Amino acid sequence: MSDDQLPNESDLSNEPMEVREFRNPDIPRQQTIIIRPPERSDVRKWVIRFLILVLAISVLANFSLVGMYQDYFTNVTPPLERFHSGSKTSSKKIALIKIEGTIMPPFTDRVRTQIKRAKKDKRVVGVLLSVDSPGGMVPDSHQIYRDLLELSEKKPVFVSMKRMAASGGLYVAMGAGPNGRIYAEPTTWTGSIGVIIPRYNAKELADKVGVEPESLKTGELKDALNPFTELTDKERKVWEVILDDAFIRFKNVIAKNRKPLDAAKVDALATGQVYTANQAVNNGLVDEIGYQDDAIADLKDKLEIKEACVITYDYPPTLLDALTGAAEANHPDERWRKLMEASVPRAMYFCSGLLDPHVLLMQPFTRSVSF
Repeated sequence: MSDDQLPNESDLSNEPMEVREFRNPDIPRQQTIIIRPPERSDVRKWVIRFLILVLAISVLANFSLVGMYQDYFTNVTPPLERFHSGSKTSSKKIALIKIEGTIMPPFTDRVRTQIKRAKKDKRVVGVLLSVDSPGGMVPDSHQIYRDLLELSEKKPVFVSMKRMAASGGLYVAMGAGPNGRIYAEPTTWTGSIGVIIPRYNAKELADKVGVEPESLKTGELKDALNPFTELTDKERKVWEVILDDAFIRFKNVIAKNRKPLDAAKVDALATGQVYTANQAVNNGLVDEIGYQDDAIADLKDKLEIKEACVITYDYPPTLLDALTGAAEANHPDERWRKLMEASVPRAMYFCSGLLDPHVLLMQPFTRSVSF
């Protein structure tokens, strides 16, 4: 090692005592490089703070949305709420309740549950009733009408008539109340104001095949609608009272809820006739010709809102429904039950020439005009 490489006395005197004690003067001193991390700039600090703020706002917004749409998370039992149209983010909801097909159990209970759900939901500000039905049983039609009328006292109810809103279909439409509006499509059939109890006289057929009824009964009127016997005058009077009771109620419901009509005008219309949409407007049964979208637009105008979330209620079939339904349909007792129920007298607000509403369960309502 040369003399130039050896540390001089002044260098050693500047080092700490601990280093001088252990340093070998024969070994050259090496340079020590210290790497310091760069100081964080103010820009980076503000970026991090901004991202934390955005994250906090996002969390709060998500909690707010969950609270706003808690119905979608909490209502897991039918009916399930489904988005139909309009604004998904609007806090105002319009409930679209559909009445399709024959009005009878179990359909009746499902519709009534939807009405109660719309009445209870504070975010539902209005209801549109969509009717596509030839009618149905008298008690069921009145139950739905009554629930809708109570709802209309708290929230506006409009009606949109589809292909047919006749007899019981017209009856439930009166649930919109005197302040509601009824729309009918240009091809809608409505009217058919009346009551019917389907009955066929098969006495001559029974006589030909040698069938004679011998029902065991406790009174002479117990089997008054037996198709294998003639209907006596006494029996006819009994059932006329029952029909008149339902018929008078039907006419009163229309007169009460249609401002253009009084009792005399309703009597003139209550012949059982089916009316076209234009005839219904001219006769005061319907307010105007229009489609479902027109009814929704006018309902929003009445509510004085620009946007609304239109929702429907759905009853998705479960696996249990599919299994039990198939099992019941193939069970001999189920066939026997349907056969026995086919002879049960039913007063109906119904527009049809078919025998019984149970027939309509097996095949759709097919009375129509073909071009």
